[in-house]
Parts: sequence; C-alpha cells; structure tokens
Amino acid sequence: MNMQQAIKMTAAETALVDAYTAQIGDLPGDGSVLSVRDTLVHELRTAGLPTRRVESWHYTDLRTLLRAVPATDPTAFADRVDALVPGSTVFSVRNGQAEVKGNLPEGVTVRSYVDSLLDGSATAGLAVLGFDDAIGRINGGLVRGGLEIAVGDDATVENPLEIQLVQSVGQAHTRFPVTFGANAKATVIERHLSTKDGESFVSSVSDITLADGADVIWIILQQQGAADTHLGQIRFDLGKNAKLHLFVINAGGKLVRQEIHGKTSGEGADFKLRGINLLGGESHTDVTFTLGHNVPHTTSTEIIRNVVFDRAKGVFQGKILVAKDAQKTDAKMACNTLLLSDDADLSAKPELEIFADDVQCGHGATVADIDHTQLFYLMARGVPENKARAMLVNAFVAEIVEELEDDEALVEALEEVISTWLDKHA
Repeated sequence: MNMQQAIKMTAAETALVDAYTAQIGDLPGDGSVLSVRDTLVHELRTAGLPTRRVESWHYTDLRTLLRAVPATDPTAFADRVDALVPGSTVFSVRNGQAEVKGNLPEGVTVRSYVDSLLDGSATAGLAVLGFDDAIGRINGGLVRGGLEIAVGDDATVENPLEIQLVQSVGQAHTRFPVTFGANAKATVIERHLSTKDGESFVSSVSDITLADGADVIWIILQQQGAADTHLGQIRFDLGKNAKLHLFVINAGGKLVRQEIHGKTSGEGADFKLRGINLLGGESHTDVTFTLGHNVPHTTSTEIIRNVVFDRAKGVFQGKILVAKDAQKTDAKMACNTLLLSDDADLSAKPELEIFADDVQCGHGATVADIDHTQLFYLMARGVPENKARAMLVNAFVAEIVEELEDDEALVEALEEVISTWLDKHA
C-alpha cells in the first residue's frame, strides 16, 4: 500500500494516532527518538493498519478485527502478582511502567529503557522490520517503558529471570532489548497477564541477541484478559554455536498476534520453537514466524500444538528462509491442531524458501478431532466424558512442556496454567 496515500481512518487507527498526539510532549526521547516516533505515527496515519491484502496479515485483517482501542489511563493500578516459579528474579512492569530495584544475580545488569530513549541510544532499535511491521510501528511510536537486560560473558543464571508484565486497563507499550554474552546460560520468562476485567491494548517488543556459545531458554506466557488485545513481537539473532529454545504459550486474550522473527548469524547455531495455543470463546490468535538460516551448518525445529474450542480462530504462519550460502542447514517445522468444535477454525501456512542445494528441510500440518477410540476407552473405565476429553487434550500438549524436564518447578507451573485453562474450557 502506498504510504503517501491518505486513507479514512477507522476508530482504532484514530485512537492510536490521538494517543500519540495527546502524549507527544510527555513521551520520553531525545530529538532523534522523537523524529523516529513522528515517522512511525505518520506511516500509521497514512497507510493504516494492515488488511488481508497484505500477505503476512492475510489471516488476521487487523484493520477489521481491531475495532476499538481503549484510552491510556494514567491512574490505572495493576496488582502485584507472585512469581510463576518461586525463587525467580522478577522484573516488574505494571501498566507499562518498569521497576528497577532489588538484588540481581551475578553477571546480570539492568537499565531502564526510558534512559535509552532519553539519551538516544534506543533510536536504531526502533526501526521497523518492513512495510508490514504494524507491531513495530505501533510500539515504536507509543513505547513509554521497558528494560534493557544484559547477561555477561560466561555467566550462568541458576534461577529464572521473570519479566512480569501486569496490565489492568488502558494501553501499555513496552520494549526489552536483552543481550546474552559469550557462553552465557539463562532461562527467561516473559509473562503477560491481566489482573482486571477492563479492556486493555498491549504491545511489547523483545529484541534478543545471543553471542557465541550462549544457551538460553525463553518462555513467552500470554494470559491477557478475555477482552484484551495483545500485539507481541520477539526478534533474535544467534551467534556461533548459540542455542535458543523458545516456548510460546497463548492462554488468553481476545485478539492476539505474536510474531517471532529471527536469524542465524553464526555457524553451529541451533533454534527450537515450541508453541501451545489454547483458544476458546470467540478469540483470534495468530502466531507468525520467520527464520533466516544465513550461514552454513545451522539447525532449527519448530513444533506448534493448537487446541481450538467454541468459535475461536487460530492462525499459524511459519516461513523458513535458507540463504544461498547456508549449506548443511537442517530445518523442520510441524503444526498440529485439535479442532474441538464445528465452529472452530485454524489456518496453517508453513513455508520453505530454499536457495542452497545441500540441506535437509521439511514441513507439515495436521488437523484432527480427539481420537474417539481413546475417548471410548477412558469412558468405558468410568472416566466422565468431560474429564476424559480434558485428559486427552492435556496429553496432546504435555510433551511440549516436558521438554523443560531439567527444571521441575517450571514444568509444574506451566502444567498448572494449561490444566486450569482446560478445566475452564473443556
């Protein structure tokens, strides 16, 4: 779409532009940051939110689905919540405002993202990924807070680092540049949750870099409220022999788009994506993923499990791009779905784009109902039907979480999230 061609704005587009105009004198940033903000909001005003005509948004027509955006409420109060895993180091971000205090594990440093906006060092990071990067555009224009986290060379962080984003009502826009030094090891939980019933609109961008030999588990746990819109994006860059094991669990929200965009920059890099999408009601959840294998001898596997109830709609778009010089790439992607209602819907679009000739790549997608033979087996042994269904659904997603077997407390916490959701919906 031509950015210079003005359009008649929808109520949601107007609300986002008005939110910027109302805060323009209060948003943190030096001259260079404010210039980038102006450009991003101008692009939003002239091009609007993406529609199904934009290929990467074909199954999530944001301009149609996002009908309204709540106003920013500076008086809103978000409750404190306990850490998902006891003993974690918690970075609290409530209604978009980050707190930097308390003792940190050895080798970990934290700085307010507001400071980076004020001194201009955040300017380059606000750049969008392309013309279709609506999340980057909205977030970059309106971001008010977040954290910069660094894990130093050779640091091993024993307990999880939990970035705890708690929202009550209104808008919140946050950003998290995170770097892991050479041979660093850590587990990070990026946790999004709502403590109130009011409507929220949340955007969040995490930009993570793994130096050579870093080994990181990163978990995105999204539990926004039933009326909330959540626009999330994670960007990553893997150095030589770096390993990133990314888990994405969606168990909330009404309109959700979680983007994952990464690249391998060093030989021997390994990326694993494991996703669980628990969808119910009339929610719409979209996980869109791109990975660039840019150098030789890199590996990746992606496994997505979707469970769709009621009138919910799910989307998985996955694209693996193998560059001409990326020989010996090994990449595999699978998307498996349980459709548990005649009105439920799941659109899957796995893609491979390969320019190298010595690779092993594959993808696949399946859609099914619960195995009725297994259901009959359980019911014949006295298990009530609703309980039997929940057991089978739980088994369908459990093996994803069980890959975290080295951290028993984390596995138990995530299994509890899944069980609680299934008890409510199944």
